[in-house]
Amino acid sequence: MQRVKKEDTVLVTKGKDRGRSGPVKLVIPGKNRVIVTGINIVKRHMRPRGPQQPGGIIEREAPISLANVRPLCPSCDKPVRVGFRVLADGRKVRYCKKCDANFD
Repeated sequence: MQRVKKEDTVLVTKGKDRGRSGPVKLVIPGKNRVIVTGINIVKRHMRPRGPQQPGGIIEREAPISLANVRPLCPSCDKPVRVGFRVLADGRKVRYCKKCDANFD
């Protein structure tokens, strides 16, 4: 189970976008990276690939290391560390270590 999942809101703690937050667009678990909507925008010089895709300078989000983002707790609305617990019905859920509320 992952500490950060798609659609979680995260806060960037390091880099040029420090202090900004946004929803996770994509998690890349093999490389320990996430892509956050509107964060870490880079410019790519793209060659034209036919009439539907013209070339030019395109801005898009680049991956950020998981170590540089902290999930925002939905209940206390603060950047927190995430723990795991098993409920009585056998489900494994994530929880906020600050306010002890379940994420899932």
